[in-house]
Amino acid sequence: MAQINPSILSADFARLADEARAVEGADWLHVDVMDNHFVPNLTLGVPVVESLRKATDTPLDCHLMIEDPDRWAPQYVEAGAGSVTFHAEAAAAPVRLARQIRAQGARAAMALRPATPVEPYEDLLPELDMLLVMTVEPGFGGQAFLDIMLPKIRRTRRLIERHGLQMWLQVDGGVSAETIERCAEAGADVFVAGSAVYGADDPAAAVRSLRAQAEETASRTCAH
Repeated sequence: MAQINPSILSADFARLADEARAVEGADWLHVDVMDNHFVPNLTLGVPVVESLRKATDTPLDCHLMIEDPDRWAPQYVEAGAGSVTFHAEAAAAPVRLARQIRAQGARAAMALRPATPVEPYEDLLPELDMLLVMTVEPGFGGQAFLDIMLPKIRRTRRLIERHGLQMWLQVDGGVSAETIERCAEAGADVFVAGSAVYGADDPAAAVRSLRAQAEETASRTCAH
C-alpha cells in the first residue's frame, strides 16, 4: 500500500490547523523540523507539534533535520509524533536512539542525505521502522527531484528484502505527479509531497491522485 505524507513545509504557516485538516485523507502529516544548524533553515519545534497533534487526527511524521537528535527526538514523541525520523549524519548513537523512540511508542526512522550511502547502515535496518532516502538536499522545500537517487532507492529496497524486513521506504524531495511513478517503480512505498499537494486547488484530491498513481505503478512492477 502506498502512503502519501503531505509536507506542511509547503503549507501556509499562518493557517497550520486549517492546512492540516485540508489533507485529512492523507496517511501521515509530514512535519519538517529544521534548526538552522544541520540545515540552513529554521522552521518549527516541539510546541507547534503539540498544537498540530490537537488540530488533526492525521498521525504526525516528524522529520528532524537537526543537530543532536539523540537529545531532542524523544521530546517529539512526547509532543505527539507517531513517527520520528533522525538523520544518520547527525545521530551519535543511532541504535540507542531508535530503540528509545520505539520504547516510547512511536515508529523510529532514519534519513540519509543524497550523498550518504545506505550500505554502511545495513546492520541497523532491523532497528528501524522506516528508512528515508532524501531525493533533494534537505533544508528547503520546492526543490527539483534528483533522478540520480533512483539507484539508491533500488539498492535500499533490495537490502530490506534481503533481510526479510517489514520496514517502510520513504522518499522526500521533489515528489510530484511527474516523479512519483519512478520512485514507486524503484521500490519506495511512502511518499512525502509538499508543493504537489499544497500547491493544488484541492489538496485532498491531490493526495488521492498521487496515492492511486503510486499504487498502480507498484502493482504493475509486482506483476513483472
